[in-house]
Parts: sequence; structure tokens; C-alpha cells
Amino acid sequence: MKLKSVLFDLDGTLVDSLEDLTDAVNHVRLEFALPLLAPSSVRKMVGKGALNLMHQALPDRTRAEIDHALRQFLDYNEQHIADKSRLYPGVVEVLAELRRRGIRLAIISNKNEALSRLILKALEIDDYFESVSGGDTFPEIKPSPLPLLRVIEQQGLLPQECIMVGDSINDIRAGNLAGIATVGCSWGYGGSDELSSSSFLAESCEDLLRTITGLEQTT
Repeated sequence: MKLKSVLFDLDGTLVDSLEDLTDAVNHVRLEFALPLLAPSSVRKMVGKGALNLMHQALPDRTRAEIDHALRQFLDYNEQHIADKSRLYPGVVEVLAELRRRGIRLAIISNKNEALSRLILKALEIDDYFESVSGGDTFPEIKPSPLPLLRVIEQQGLLPQECIMVGDSINDIRAGNLAGIATVGCSWGYGGSDELSSSSFLAESCEDLLRTITGLEQTT
């Protein structure tokens, strides 16, 4: 069956936002008089949504403290959404070529939907996507397959007509559970072990494009 849609994760897949995320985490940690974290530490915490990130960055805190920290984190992130964030090399070329081929594109992120839209706009790639879903769009987040299945349903497509592209185990598990093919992006925040169950592995955006276009020609 012909490939008709590519579902993309955002952070660690299309956008390297680790420095901005680290700054936002450290902004909150300073309020609690905690030492600053290095990007390498924050890298291990991201991917499961902002609330989970706050629990990891601020261990042993009360619910009220976490709720306050989450608001501070989201506010700071909104104000500094793309201070240091950059697209990975080759992302625009991939999106443009897929669009040229008539393949539909969507974002399914565990990042807050409003922040996802903001960073896409700030980096000038928002027009490539027909829909943007975040961690607060649906009742469940990746690795649940629900966000993927909802988006596929909204597109009026079948799972076998779609592919999920991401850098973490959450993306790959969600795709596998949804019954769609997956591409693991090795340049992102997840380690190689997290991508071992993906259908395909891409080492670069050029590799990603070859994988997707090759799949399009054989389906």
C-alpha cells in the first residue's frame, strides 16, 4: 500500500532544542537553590513530557512545588522557545522533498502543543505540517499509540499508509503499538538501544530521506 503520511516527532528528531530545554530546567532549579545541570544530564530526562521532566529535575518535591515549577518551566520555555534551538542539518530538504512528492506531514510530540507550534513557527517550518499534536492534545502521550491512531484517523488513512519518525523509545514503541512502520533517528536524544526495535534506522537526514522514498517506491 502506498505511503501517504509521515508522522514526525519534534525534539531530537527535527529540532535540536537541548540547550534551550537545559536553560529552562536550570531556571527552575535555581528557584529551588539546586545546582545547574549539564545538557548531558537533561538529555536523559527529556521525551516524556514537561511534567515528567519536572519530576526528574526536582526529585522529592511536593505536588504543589512541581505544579509551580511546571508553570515556571513552560513560561520560560515560551519566552525563550528558540534562543539556541536549531534544525538538524538537512531537515528542510527532507520536508520539502516529501511535500513535493505529495506525502502528508504531521507532528506528534510529547512537548506541549502550544510550545510545539511556537518552535515550528520560530524555525520557519510550520507550513510543512497539516497538523501538530502535543503532549496535552490527547488523553495519552507516546509511547501510547493513541496519539498516532487519532492523527491517522483524522487524516482518513490506514496505519499501513503511514510511518513514524523519531529518536526515542517512546516514538518507536508508539509506532509499533499502532501497527505502523518506524524510522529511528540516531542523531537525537535516545541511544542506539532505544532504537533497536525500529523498522529502519537513519544515521542522517539524507539517510532518512532515502529510507522514506525507498519505502514509498516499494509499498
